[in-house]
Amino acid sequence: MTAPAPLLAGLASLDEALGRYVRPDTFPLGVRMLAPGEPVPEGVRVPSRDLGEQWIVCQSIGIARRYGWSIAVGKEDVICPLAAVAFGFRRGNARTDAGEAALGMYCSEPEAAASLESSTWKFEPLRYERLCVAPLSRLSFEPEVVIVYGNSAQVMRLVNAALHARGGRIESSFGGRLDCAELVIQVMRTGEPKVVLPCNGDRVFGMAQDSEMAFSFPAERAPEIVRGLEATHKGGVRFPIPVAMRATVSMPPTYQDLFASLADGDQA
Repeated sequence: MTAPAPLLAGLASLDEALGRYVRPDTFPLGVRMLAPGEPVPEGVRVPSRDLGEQWIVCQSIGIARRYGWSIAVGKEDVICPLAAVAFGFRRGNARTDAGEAALGMYCSEPEAAASLESSTWKFEPLRYERLCVAPLSRLSFEPEVVIVYGNSAQVMRLVNAALHARGGRIESSFGGRLDCAELVIQVMRTGEPKVVLPCNGDRVFGMAQDSEMAFSFPAERAPEIVRGLEATHKGGVRFPIPVAMRATVSMPPTYQDLFASLADGDQA
């Protein structure tokens, strides 16, 4: 599967605009969910097949954005039970539905654990076979979602861009865990851009830093995001943020006295 030329051109323009106006430290990514029987795109690594390893979803996203690799993971790769069920690679059971993994770790009571689990973004079981992720600059497939990690100011710029033509607000849903589902499933299910808070697993296995957040949006909105970034930059909202530095500073009294002595020397 090769992405259509116009789409690739649009995503190349997005990648260029992100580099110019947002300056992320890691590669912006494109994500596609592969349906059963859909071939793995050319040049994409499947960890269990190509490396003899099993990578979970947040780990794969972390490697893609830091190594620049194209990766596809599915049932044979993902050993995180939460992600395996959320992405529909495996069917859930009574234990997963009860939120067993959350009890004692994220929740104190069974009812709270079950509620947390039931509120997790999910795909229907077996609807998809694999998640495919790659840097925007190296895509060999048509992505459905774009993910950009950055600090809060960089994510703010992306929010500015997404709202430039439409107004309103970005509404996001946070669970404090399983951010891979929020990055991909939440966006695909709602069709809207989202701000995402990296979860504990993303920090441990996906290498997300304490200074990072993420912004995720439908790939079809790439031209709109580019226009929004350009327009808001022109309007004066920029990164790096231009802090208020243009003022005459006040020096300590000893410095002022010393400077006055220099002025006296100029008159000699």
